Amino acid sequence: MAEILVVDDEMGIRELLSEILGDEGHAVTLAENAQRAREAMAATRMDLVLLDIWMPDTDGVSLLKEWVASGQLTMPVIMMSGHATIETAVEATRIGAMDFLEKPIALQKLLKAVEQGLAKGRQGMMQARTPVTTPGQSTYPGTLTPSTNTPLSMLQVPGSQNVQQVMPLSSPTAQFIAAPVTGLPSMNLHPSIMVRDLPLNVPLREAREAFERAYFEHHLHREHGSMTRVAERTGLERTHLYRKLKQLGIDLSKGNYRRGVTQSV
Repeated sequence: MAEILVVDDEMGIRELLSEILGDEGHAVTLAENAQRAREAMAATRMDLVLLDIWMPDTDGVSLLKEWVASGQLTMPVIMMSGHATIETAVEATRIGAMDFLEKPIALQKLLKAVEQGLAKGRQGMMQARTPVTTPGQSTYPGTLTPSTNTPLSMLQVPGSQNVQQVMPLSSPTAQFIAAPVTGLPSMNLHPSIMVRDLPLNVPLREAREAFERAYFEHHLHREHGSMTRVAERTGLERTHLYRKLKQLGIDLSKGNYRRGVTQSV
């Protein structure tokens, strides 16, 4: 059983999430605004927080920043919103949120996000393992164990034999750590996402759109244009997937991604 805090100013959503998560065996605390959320955090150590972005007193992103600044971000946080822009979602994950769910939230997507969040929280509590290096080991010997409850993101440094740099990309509280790691695939195993293929000397929005376009085109080719399988691969609802592809200007009408059809070079 996990302690889960649901923060949302809409009573119907709070009660629905409480019922669903309660049926899964979790203990659920409800908060209708940021102040109630602060009180709940002070009273109980939470394993996971579902946090709405738009609230009347303090918005969810500001509350998330507050937890980061005060050192209270000791659990995974999943942001929720039906009106937030992609920029808001990106900002929330940069600050330290683990995931973002768009309302209305599909049941299976909710349960999957909660399961992944709780698993990440448990992983963060594991004790550090001693790095072990043996002759003939992979290019990345040893083990990287993140500091307890500190969100980390890894950035491979091109040209280095070992990954020696970990950059705090997901949270201002993340720490710089220099350590060899295992299990990180070599960049040359993924030629379709090489950095040199992406425009870097452009504004962030354009660079992000270029990456998203390459990402979805990769999955469309891989799944031969099957929107059902692409939706499963990318974790998007089909309606959201169609909307995203249209937004990125990816044309599906000519059947370019179907089996046996290749793009001209």
